[in-house]
Amino acid sequence: MAQERDIENKYEAVTVAPPPVQPVVIANPGPLGLSAFALTTFVLSLHNAGAGVAATAPHGVVTGLAVFYGGLVQLLAGMWEFRTGNTFGATAFSSYGGFWMSFAAIFIPGFNIVPSYNGDTATLNQSLGFYLLGWTILTGIFLIASHRSSIGLVSLFFFLFITFILLTAGKFNNNITAQVAGGAFGVVTAFIAWYNALSGLLTRESSHFLLPVGRLN
Repeated sequence: MAQERDIENKYEAVTVAPPPVQPVVIANPGPLGLSAFALTTFVLSLHNAGAGVAATAPHGVVTGLAVFYGGLVQLLAGMWEFRTGNTFGATAFSSYGGFWMSFAAIFIPGFNIVPSYNGDTATLNQSLGFYLLGWTILTGIFLIASHRSSIGLVSLFFFLFITFILLTAGKFNNNITAQVAGGAFGVVTAFIAWYNALSGLLTRESSHFLLPVGRLN
């Protein structure tokens, strides 16, 4: 009996270590959010700049992009940035995803936003000016918050800030020249966003070369 008791005590003394927990790998959602922002901004900015079409011509083709790619996909990228712990990326992507969805809603007949002005173009432009002014202020906040990230990201928000200022001025003053200038800056903004997206895609594991973004932190 004593021998059996000793064997039982030995078994109780042995502690089995739990199996190691494998870390969950989360893909970087940044390039997706930047690509969605860049492409939608590029198409709209070409229309605003009057590149091949009149600057005042309809730009309904942007609506689909604004809902699904610039809006929904960018919003999803923002949600995944929350999962990675990137508060700035989550806030920026989610905000601009909401921007594109709300922008699309203005021109979707079912929302009855433009028709509600009953052809009063002056009031509509004033309202759109308020709308763009709000996004200008928010972009300025993001510009300040990005000052220790990278030159690539700071450049993106700087040019986007200027783009919103020009588009806001264009609506408040019914000035096509300001709109065209805003479109030109928007095209530059889109290419900077694409550059940042490509930089995020070219990792040491997937590429033979990398693109510098000028880290500031």
